Amino acid sequence: MTRSDLVEELAARFSQLTHRDAEFAVKSILDAMSDALVRGHRIEIRGFGSFSINRRPPRMGRNPRSGESVAIPEKRVPHFKPGKALREAVDKRTAEIEARK
Repeated sequence: MTRSDLVEELAARFSQLTHRDAEFAVKSILDAMSDALVRGHRIEIRGFGSFSINRRPPRMGRNPRSGESVAIPEKRVPHFKPGKALREAVDKRTAEIEARK
């Protein structure tokens, strides 16, 4: 599902929202989540999952073309951990789809 798919789904589900309002709502939520992660906060959405920042320490890598060692700096990357309800729902629905085949 892409951002535009999410906007379309929101606009279709709530008829009082125009396409522009749904687009603004999705953008606002994603911007707020991005800002929270940038500030180092953890985001927890009950029943869905949590977003946090993981630190990857600096390391020595290798250039595959020349074989030369390259220093890779420290990174902070977003991490998503699905909640129990989401994991169970995905497992149940995929099992139902597999059973139909």
